[in-house]
Amino acid sequence: MYKRILAALLCTVMTAAAVTSCGNNNESDSKSESSSSEDAGTVSGDKETETAPAEDKENETSPISQAATEAPVTDGTINLSRFADRSVPDLDLENASIKNFTAPEVGEDIIIMKFKGYEGEVKIRLFPEYAELGVQNFIGLADKGYYDGLTMHRIMADFMIQGGDPNGTGTGGESVRGGDFDGGTSDKLTHAAGTIAYANSGATSTNGSQFYIVTGETYNDDYLAMLEANGYSFSDDVKKVLAAAGGAPWLDGGYTIFGQVYEGLDIVFAIQDVEVYQSNAFSTEVSTPVQPVVLEYVKVGKYEGEELKWFIADYMDGASDTEKKTEASD
Repeated sequence: MYKRILAALLCTVMTAAAVTSCGNNNESDSKSESSSSEDAGTVSGDKETETAPAEDKENETSPISQAATEAPVTDGTINLSRFADRSVPDLDLENASIKNFTAPEVGEDIIIMKFKGYEGEVKIRLFPEYAELGVQNFIGLADKGYYDGLTMHRIMADFMIQGGDPNGTGTGGESVRGGDFDGGTSDKLTHAAGTIAYANSGATSTNGSQFYIVTGETYNDDYLAMLEANGYSFSDDVKKVLAAAGGAPWLDGGYTIFGQVYEGLDIVFAIQDVEVYQSNAFSTEVSTPVQPVVLEYVKVGKYEGEELKWFIADYMDGASDTEKKTEASD
């Protein structure tokens, strides 16, 4: 807890960071500990720390190789046992002050993602009412096949998975109209586990194609009170979500949220635990997957009334038996 408090306090005094929000310390002994990157705003501490999703368009490198996208990506194992402490928040989802978990109407546009090597799809409810430009941009890129074959280049356990860069390095990408766009923010949406938003280079006006999906971690009342004492503000509904289901609350207000995963969240949680390494000698961040995590396709679909499974706890039936091998292990 001390390390978390230190990290949050340092976040409030940083003035020269390329990104205006920063992450919390991961106290778990996961196999893929994450660290702060110099180009995304560092947080001091004696343990590797996490930073906000960011783009680095100043030092572009060559695109990812075709061989990388065709390589076996993972054995597709999904093991949810370490998330057994997460639960469904006790709130009225449809009438809550935050709208992440409001049901889509049958026939509404959704996003469907397929990760190579994982059985099933990730389905995302979109929020055009709160992020019109962000939704339009993502739908436009998906319709063009822009994301098909790209990698999730930056993965941090108990924080997020990030992708959408044609370079595969976090240095590229552009909006459907070329260049950047400003998607803004909405106080109706929060960075709960399963939230999808655009990475940026310090402001929502630098949104392009890169996106991240939050996994986050849970927060107790003492830690949330400490954050509030340092300038953050959370509604009671947000606190309930963070305490039960988890998220990344310090990102609120700095990034364009445009959707929420309602199916396949177990796949996202499995991906965050892939083995990662430090790929950049000039940064201490350990976040590059050892084996490429590839988006087989990202497409636009329609909501057909299927079950809404917003929270990782919704996937926890028989948690001790949740390890399963998918098509990649056949």
